[in-house]
Amino acid sequence: MIERILPPAAVVAESFTDPAGLTLFPEEEKLVANAVDKRRREFTTVRHCARRALGELGIAPVPIVSGERGAPIWPAEVVGSMTHCDGYRAAVLGRVTQFATLGVDAEPHAPLPEGVLDAIALPAERTRIAALTAADPATCWDRLLFSAKESVYKAWFPLTARWLDFAEADIVIDAAGTFVARLLVPGPVLGGAPVTSFHGRFLVDRGLVVTAISIPAVAG
Repeated sequence: MIERILPPAAVVAESFTDPAGLTLFPEEEKLVANAVDKRRREFTTVRHCARRALGELGIAPVPIVSGERGAPIWPAEVVGSMTHCDGYRAAVLGRVTQFATLGVDAEPHAPLPEGVLDAIALPAERTRIAALTAADPATCWDRLLFSAKESVYKAWFPLTARWLDFAEADIVIDAAGTFVARLLVPGPVLGGAPVTSFHGRFLVDRGLVVTAISIPAVAG
């Protein structure tokens, strides 16, 4: 599903269930040794997806452990992003020769809990979400904004190794299926040029909201 909003060069592996019999590497087992069953199942399935994607790139299965702030540590030749929510797990990978970074997120297509929008959205974003909701109340635009901010962070962190607060990117959503995140703090530098915004795409389908950002690698 999520491949519909990503370039063809991105390799996607996804699952809508948690297949039985999946196993983890010992290094991964340590990360969920005390986790509840739900957490363990989503952790295991999304890593199974990641190894499927690695296989499509011709890369042998490896442990996928978490680094700083929980970011997955990928083999040196790839960049990637993982996401999971109720009923969906996905991993998206690409070669470093083709992508500078990838960021994806999936959420249930349901309104955010009370108070969350105020906590994650800038005043201008809340105004725009209200307008989108008035025009199309069947879409949970508040949840879509949250997902877009998650994708922005997942694309941002591998390039900067820095935290990005919800209030440090101003996101404008186009109902046609795209969004632009204007960075309100100094961004990464790629090919000698500062990155001032991230452009993404979104999809609402199968009871899910999915968002994705892909930034091409800089030649040379």
